[in-house]
Amino acid sequence: MRITRLSVEQFRRHGKLEVELARGLTVVRGPNESGKTTLQRAIELGLTRRVTSASADIDGIRTWGAAEESRPIVRIDFEQEEDDSVHAGFVEKAFRGAKGTVRMEYEGQSISDPALADQVLGELTGIPTEAFFRSTASVRHHEVADLARDESALRDRLQASISGADRGTSRARKKLDKALYELNTKGEKNPGRLKVAEAEVARSGAAVEEGEAQLAQLERDRDRLALARERRAEADAALTERRSLLEKARQAERLTAERDVAQERFERYRSAVQVSEEIATLHDSHPARDPLPILRTTVGRMRNVDMRVRELRAILSGEVEVKFEVETPTPRSWRPTAIVAFVLIFAGIAAAAAQQFELVTLPYGFAIPLALVLGGFALAIVGRSQRIRALGFRQQKQLRDVEIDRRLRGRSQLEQELQEAELDMANQLSGLELPDMVAAEALLEAEEAHVGKIDVLSAQLEGLVGREPPDALPSIRDAAALEIDQKTGALDALGPIAKEPRARERLEVEVKDAERDLEGARDEEANARAKVEQNTVDAEEVAAHIEKLATWQEQLATLQRRARVYDLTLKAIDTAERATMRTATRYLEKHMVGDLAKVTDGRYRRVRVDDATLGIEVFAPERNDWVDVSALSQGTLDLVYLAARIGLVRLVTGDRRPPLVLDDPFVTLDDDRARRALDLLKAISADFQVIYLTTSERYDAAADAVRILDGPTLADREAAGAA
Repeated sequence: MRITRLSVEQFRRHGKLEVELARGLTVVRGPNESGKTTLQRAIELGLTRRVTSASADIDGIRTWGAAEESRPIVRIDFEQEEDDSVHAGFVEKAFRGAKGTVRMEYEGQSISDPALADQVLGELTGIPTEAFFRSTASVRHHEVADLARDESALRDRLQASISGADRGTSRARKKLDKALYELNTKGEKNPGRLKVAEAEVARSGAAVEEGEAQLAQLERDRDRLALARERRAEADAALTERRSLLEKARQAERLTAERDVAQERFERYRSAVQVSEEIATLHDSHPARDPLPILRTTVGRMRNVDMRVRELRAILSGEVEVKFEVETPTPRSWRPTAIVAFVLIFAGIAAAAAQQFELVTLPYGFAIPLALVLGGFALAIVGRSQRIRALGFRQQKQLRDVEIDRRLRGRSQLEQELQEAELDMANQLSGLELPDMVAAEALLEAEEAHVGKIDVLSAQLEGLVGREPPDALPSIRDAAALEIDQKTGALDALGPIAKEPRARERLEVEVKDAERDLEGARDEEANARAKVEQNTVDAEEVAAHIEKLATWQEQLATLQRRARVYDLTLKAIDTAERATMRTATRYLEKHMVGDLAKVTDGRYRRVRVDDATLGIEVFAPERNDWVDVSALSQGTLDLVYLAARIGLVRLVTGDRRPPLVLDDPFVTLDDDRARRALDLLKAISADFQVIYLTTSERYDAAADAVRILDGPTLADREAAGAA
C-alpha cells in the first residue's frame, strides 16, 4: 500500500491539514511542535485503530480549543498494487467513540462497517493491529533511546515485533517465576501457600477420620434409608408409568371406536357422493329433450297415428284380411304387480330411514333395505311390461273395429284420412327431430331406461343418507375422512400400546400389582427412617470438619494445578519462543547483513542474532571477534535497530507492503552515515513507501518529495508585558 494523500481534522495541533505523499520517499520536515509525530499517529490510527474506540488517548488527540462536539477525523487516500495493476481507494475515519463512523471505498466496494474496514486494511497492509504496526513499520526516535537504558529492551521490542504484542515475554517470565516461588517455598517461618494448604489438609483429615468412626453406624442406617427411598421411588415411578399406560390404553380403545364410527360414516358418505355425482351426470345427459311424461304421451299418440296409417294403407291396397274368428287371450292385469312393487320400495325406504336414525338395528345394515328397493324396482319393470301387453290387446281389438268400419266407408274418404294421418305423423316426427317411428320408439325406450336408472340411484342415495342435501355430502365425507386421520394420528402418537390387543385388561392387573408394591416400599422406608431418627449421634461437628477438609483439599488442588499451569506456561513460552525466534533470527541475520554493511560502508558485514535471548552481535574488525551491539556507539545501535525493524517488516508482512513511517531515527548519525542510511531508505522505497519525519534539511536532496510543516507562532504576550 502507498499513501497518496493524508488529510486530518481536529487532530492535535492540526485543525485541518492535507499532505500529498510521494510513492517512494517523502520527507516531512518541520521544527519542533510542528505536528510531525501527530501525522505519524494519524497514519497509525487511520490504518489500524477501530473507529468506535472509546479509549482516553482518542480524546487526548482532539485539537485544543475545538468545539465540544468535534472529534478527530483521518482520511487516507491510497494505491494498492495487485497483479501488475494499481487500484486506488480511500478510507475516512471519524473517531466519536461508540458513534464513530468509517467510510471506505476500494475496487468499487463501499464499506461502512468498522470491523470489515479494519479487516480489509489489514489484508492490504499485512499489519493486523495497531500494536503490530507500532512494533514493526512505525519507528519513533525515543524508542532507540530506550535501548540504551534497558539491556532487555531490544529483545522485548523484537519479540513484540514478531508477535504483535505490547510488551515482552521477559516481564511475563518474571511474574511466573515469582508466582512459583510464592507457591513452592518450604520454610517454617514463611511457608509457601502449597505447604500451608498441605498442613491444613493433614489436620482436617485427622479430625474427619476420628469423626467418621463415630458416624459409621449412622451411615449404615442412612444407606438403608437411601435404599428404601430408592425402592419407594422406583415403585412410585413404576406405578405412575403403569397408570399412564393404562390411561393410554383406555384412550386407544375410545379412539379406535370413534375411528370405526367415522370410517363407517366415511364409507357411506363416499358412496353417497359417488351416487349423487352419477345422478347429477344422468340429469345432465337425458337422451330426450322433453320430459318423460310428455315424451311418452307424444310417442303414444304417434303409435296410434302410425297404426292408423298402416291400417289405411292396408285397406287401400287390399292387403289386409281381417279374420273375425281369431280370439286373442286377454292379458294378465298389471295393477297387482305394480302395487306389490310400490309396497316393496316403500318398505325398503322405511327400513333405511329407521337404520339411519337408529330406530332399529338390522343385521346387515343397509343391505336389506337396498334389496327391498331393488326388488320393488324389478317388479315395477315387470308390471310395465304387462301394461304394454294390455295396450297391445286393446290395439288389436281396435283394429278389428277399424276393419269393420273400413268396409262401411268409401275409398275416397279413406285416402283423405290417410293423408291427414301421414301429415300428422310427419309433424310429430319433425317436432321430435326424428326420422321415423322406430327412432321415436328407441328414444322413448332410452329415456325410460335413463329415468329408471335415476330413480334407482335416487332411492339408493336416500337409503344411504336419507334426505341429506346433496351439496352437503362432500363436506360431511371430508369431515369424516379428517376425523379418521385425526383419530389415526392420535392412535399412532400413543405408540405400540394402541395396537396391543387387550392392553387395558393387562394394565389394570399390573396397576393393582404396582399399588401393592408401592405400599410395601413405603412401609420399608418408614421403618428405615425410624432407625435413623433413633440414632442420637451428633454429626454437625464431623460435617464441619468434612467441609473444612473439602475446602482445603480444593484449595490444595487449585494451587497444585496453578503451579503445574505456571510451570507448563514457562516451558511453553520457552518452546514457542525458540521455535518462532529460530526462524525469525535466521531471516533477520540474512536481511540485516546487507542493510548494515551498506549504511556502515562495509564496516560491519556480519550479524548474529541469538535464538534464545534475541541478543544481536556484530563482527568487529578491530577485535576480530563478535561483540554485543550494546557495546557500540549510540549511532551504530540506532542503525542496527533500524535494520532489524526493516527486516521484521519484510518477515511479518509477506507479500504485503505497508508504508514505513520513521520519526527521525538518524538523529544520532553523522552526516556520512546519515547519507548512506538515507540511500538505504531510498532503495527500500522501491518496495515500501517511506515517510521520513525530521527537523533537518540534510535529507531533502534524496527525497522524492519534501513536505514542510510550519511551527507554532503564538506566545504568552501578557506574561512578557508583566515582566
